Amino acid sequence: MREISPEELSKILKEHKRWCYTDWEGGEKANLSEADLINADLRYADLGCADLGCAYLEGADLRGADLSGAYLRGANLSGASLFGANLSGANLTQVKNLSINQLYLVKTLYEAELDLELMEQVKERYPHLLEEPKEEEE
Repeated sequence: MREISPEELSKILKEHKRWCYTDWEGGEKANLSEADLINADLRYADLGCADLGCAYLEGADLRGADLSGAYLRGANLSGASLFGANLSGANLTQVKNLSINQLYLVKTLYEAELDLELMEQVKERYPHLLEEPKEEEE
């Protein structure tokens, strides 16, 4: 497990945001694989396309976070708050401790990769999460 200080996390998030907003020309893509992010405050964080593979996100606050296209394979999401999180295109295969009760609160799972059993549960209970999100009106 990689220890990451709050200061280092802040720097990584700023660089990643710059990477996203400069079409991958400036800044640096966030690599938080195997990072200890237990109870981290990642509310509204821009983590689109970030590498969070095998990260420890137990109890993390991911409310409203943009995790579109993020790689979360093998991450531990036990008790993580996903209310309003964008998980479109995210790789959520083999994620540990991810339940249907956490997923019904997300903004979208459009084109997300899920383990078969969890995908079937989402299709049965919350099929709207798998639909292409409608563009928000201004």
